[in-house]
Amino acid sequence: MACGCEVRIAGLDEASAFRLAQQAIEEVRRIENKYSRYRADSIVGRINAAAGDAPVQCDGETVSLMDYADALHASSDGLFDITSGVLRRAWDFRRARLPSVADVDAARALVGWQHVERDGRHVRLSRAGMEIDFGGFGKEYAADRAATLLIDAGCRHGFVNLGGDLRAFGPQPDGSAWRFGIQHPRQADATVASLDVVHGGLATSGDYERYFELDGVRYCHILDPRTGWPVRYWQSITVLAPLAIAAGSLSTIAMLKQAAAGDFLARSGAAWLAVGPRGEVVSSDGVGDDPAAGTVE
Repeated sequence: MACGCEVRIAGLDEASAFRLAQQAIEEVRRIENKYSRYRADSIVGRINAAAGDAPVQCDGETVSLMDYADALHASSDGLFDITSGVLRRAWDFRRARLPSVADVDAARALVGWQHVERDGRHVRLSRAGMEIDFGGFGKEYAADRAATLLIDAGCRHGFVNLGGDLRAFGPQPDGSAWRFGIQHPRQADATVASLDVVHGGLATSGDYERYFELDGVRYCHILDPRTGWPVRYWQSITVLAPLAIAAGSLSTIAMLKQAAAGDFLARSGAAWLAVGPRGEVVSSDGVGDDPAAGTVE
């Protein structure tokens, strides 16, 4: 997953906890291998390699993720688009330079969920050079799947944390919540709040993970598929939701919504905490008013 990962299980003997943790880890690895865009043998790699050519047959799990991507595209007014990963061809966040208009336009021409053809279990990208990428919700999906495996095995206390995108499946054995610090988007060794989670998903999107600054302007890796340019409003948005995949999708869409994020999150019904353009912390009721506030049951 290219990040620090943790499986925490409490309330079991050490041997049982270790055995179940290994099963959860293998489930995460299975999902990464199956859906990584970096692997030519993954289903995503095969779909992308066949862009502009023949359709690729998918299994039920992949079809379900495609259905989810379709729902996200519709609910976000087209902002969440799993074909928008090609925009990275124009942007190199390891170098502090802006891409040319021509490069951005060339990448944007390959973006468009409407160009993904789906017929039952067959998927075809209609334009050569197009790509899909499940990176916008892949880690969160893996966290949910690993947590579900543990729940089904009888685990009642713990969480799966994949690089800060996590799913809790029960409190600590004494009944207290797990407390997670929310990364400060401008201070690597600081947090902006601590949130308590008992059951559910927690995910953060922000402008501080991959970015460069040029002439006092920060350009981050979250790219608007309509323009091909980075968002430039919120420093970070954290969402608490019943599932990690929901929390991650909502936080990303909210970043893409920019100034309209507050209304979008209010309609979602999820709890959230955001760091605004000037570093101000705003949140839904009862989340983040105090550095130790915010509980999801």
